[in-house]
Amino acid sequence: MSIQDHSFDLASFVSATLAEDLGEAGDITSAAVIPADARFAGVMDARDAITVAGLPLAEAFFRALDPDVAIERLVEDGAQVSAGSDLLRVTGNARALLTAERSALNTVQHLSGVATLTRRYVDRIRGTGATLLDTRKTIPGLRVLEKYATRMGGAENHRMGLWDAAMIKDNHVAVAGDIGEAVRRAKAAGIARIIVEVDRVDQIEPALAAGATHLLLDNMDPPTLRGAVTLVGGRVPTEASGGVTLETIRAIAETGVTYVSVGRLTQSAPAADIGLDFEAA
Repeated sequence: MSIQDHSFDLASFVSATLAEDLGEAGDITSAAVIPADARFAGVMDARDAITVAGLPLAEAFFRALDPDVAIERLVEDGAQVSAGSDLLRVTGNARALLTAERSALNTVQHLSGVATLTRRYVDRIRGTGATLLDTRKTIPGLRVLEKYATRMGGAENHRMGLWDAAMIKDNHVAVAGDIGEAVRRAKAAGIARIIVEVDRVDQIEPALAAGATHLLLDNMDPPTLRGAVTLVGGRVPTEASGGVTLETIRAIAETGVTYVSVGRLTQSAPAADIGLDFEAA
């Protein structure tokens, strides 16, 4: 799967990001300090051990300002690299590379941070049989990129938005009257994927009887999750969600749930420490 899945407009993202940085006057520092024909070579490198994500975006930023830039990608997105690893080599017009530097770095640092945190969660549940999912808790405008980064870290994507599956939560149930009625209405609307959030074991049978295709077991402790999984008996996939941390995810995954979803992957990932060091070409 690529960054451009789900109709992501890479050219528009790059253009808008650069426009935000350049403003009306452009890069006044580079214009004043760097001769127009100066050449530079640079290497993007990881200062810590990380899982890489976003290098194609960095390339797009550099190419937008210097179409003739020479780029050598030294690793691929999804790679786990040690501290000090070189990621990308660029050679081109010095003004263009310096102007694009911050936009390229910000993007790769953020996405690699998401991928790195995701990989830590994936590694924590390895061997349990459970699959890690992300959520819709993403920065507005960056959902496709952040969900791409979670895939690079080894997770699978949950819903991309409100459009690709129904997710019936407590407020939907409150307005509809009860959980069975809410599910029946979704089924009557012709929706194929009907995810239902339950926070009590006694909600499971009504949800399944009405046509739920996936149960989100919300904020249940491991013993309760284990009982819920037994009750479901494999009739639909089960997903544990709510307050999951690196310290708790292993015990949750060992209850037999199909999935564990974690909002922290995109909500709380620190940026990866990545730099771009230029040397005269």
